[in-house]
Amino acid sequence: MSDKSPVTHDLSKLFEKIKDVRIAMLSTFDEQHTLHSRPMATIKPDADGSLLFLTDKDSAKVYEVKKDSQVNLSYANPSDNVYVSVSGTASAYRDEAKIAELWSEDMRAWFPKGKEDPNIMILKVTIEQGEYWDSPSGVLSRAYGYARAVVTGEASKDDDVNQHAQVKV
Repeated sequence: MSDKSPVTHDLSKLFEKIKDVRIAMLSTFDEQHTLHSRPMATIKPDADGSLLFLTDKDSAKVYEVKKDSQVNLSYANPSDNVYVSVSGTASAYRDEAKIAELWSEDMRAWFPKGKEDPNIMILKVTIEQGEYWDSPSGVLSRAYGYARAVVTGEASKDDDVNQHAQVKV
């Protein structure tokens, strides 16, 4: 079965899908080259199209991205049937001005010393590609899909009620 989803180079649609999803699962490779995932709070897309996070300099993810920078971010908003996967390369660095720009008081739960904490680093994920799935969650759209399947004997096509696309950078 081939996947004939549309391909775009426009990151704005991808960012639109994740703007209301606060937490992403970040997957890195550990020392045994086994996938290791953990939740991360996405702060915002940067002007260059990358995704930014704050993390602790001594965290396993910082060590792991220094060994292998390939990462994946998974976003899910099941109540709206929106799912996004982002692949790219990650780097960790310290930039006090950028940390101050990204800081919000709720981050104090992880960084009790505040934005001046010397252990805070920025984790930047440069997007190489992404993919999203978005389907209406209402009863009417499910009823349409059901009726179409009964009448035609075929499953609903992505472009009938669903949005699915690949984003290549």
